[in-house]
Amino acid sequence: MDRKKVLEVLKQLREKSPKRKFTQKVDLILNLRNINIKNPDENVDVFVTLPHAPGKNIKFCALVGKELEEQSKIFDMVIKRDEFSKYSDNKKELRKLSREYDYFVAQANLMTEVAKVFGRTLGPKNKMPNPKSGAVFTPASNLHDLKKKLQNTIRLKTKNEPIVKSYVGNETMNDDDLADNVILVHDSVAKLLPQGEGNIKNIILKLTMGPGIRV
Repeated sequence: MDRKKVLEVLKQLREKSPKRKFTQKVDLILNLRNINIKNPDENVDVFVTLPHAPGKNIKFCALVGKELEEQSKIFDMVIKRDEFSKYSDNKKELRKLSREYDYFVAQANLMTEVAKVFGRTLGPKNKMPNPKSGAVFTPASNLHDLKKKLQNTIRLKTKNEPIVKSYVGNETMNDDDLADNVILVHDSVAKLLPQGEGNIKNIILKLTMGPGIRV
């Protein structure tokens, strides 16, 4: 991917997008071609750790046993194993929980119980603790390092259409850091496609409320 072109487009985004009263995200859209998203081998579903924090305020909820209760206090909310029953069959509380937190992390040996209590709500929202992202941990894990990593981690996934869309940062970041994130996401997706770059129809960058500009 041409870094110079990415930097040119980022400059255009700032020039063509009017200022808003909030910090806008920078979104990357990869439109794909000649792939069958119903074929698991051609689907994109991967977690990528960006080189630069994308600036989003990530809220974490930890699902743990008593032995990790103290260590887990670095997260925004901790739900202990003996509190799981509070959420069992309580759809209202589960929906509220899923709206309030971006990442759910869990103790590995509790995952069967986590799936039973929280799976039906978190699963469809792609928020179940996922071992691929590192969100499932053991008592030996360094939770400080895990939290730092997850703050930079995004999920790239095709859903009902051959499109991968993800935020890669926000407008307060400098263009060099944004370009690093854009290139990593592009390369990570291209690596998974059957024909690599040949399966990418076009690449678009945009601010939340701004026009899309092709790279």
